[in-house]
Amino acid sequence: MQAQVLKQAARIAEAGLDDWGAVEQPIGIPVSHTRGKLLHRGADGANEVGVWVCTPGKWRCVVERDEFCHFLSGRCTYIVDGGDSLRIEAGDAAFFPAGWSGTCEVIDTVRKTYMIR
Repeated sequence: MQAQVLKQAARIAEAGLDDWGAVEQPIGIPVSHTRGKLLHRGADGANEVGVWVCTPGKWRCVVERDEFCHFLSGRCTYIVDGGDSLRIEAGDAAFFPAGWSGTCEVIDTVRKTYMIR
C-alpha cells in the first residue's frame, strides 16, 4: 500500500472534485450541495479518507461512524441534540463519535479533509 500526499488540499480546483449531490435531510432553503474526492477506502468499505466541500444550508446530521476532520476553509455550526453548539471555521479540527446527532448549518462554503472509521 502506498502513502498519498494531497498537495494544497484547500486549493483543489472544483473540477478535481466529484459531484456527491445534495445533503440527505435538508432543513429549509438553500439546500446544501456536496462535492468531494475519495482518497482511500478500506477493503471492507468501513474506513475512508477524502476531501469534502459543502455549500451553505442546514440539515439533520447523524454520524454513523467515528469521523475526524480538519476544516480548510469556510464556517459552519453543529448543534448537538440537546443544545450544545460547536462553531467551526477554517483551521479547526473536530472529532464526531459514532452516534453523534444534531444539525449542521454551513454559513460559508466549507472544505475539509476527513477520516472515517
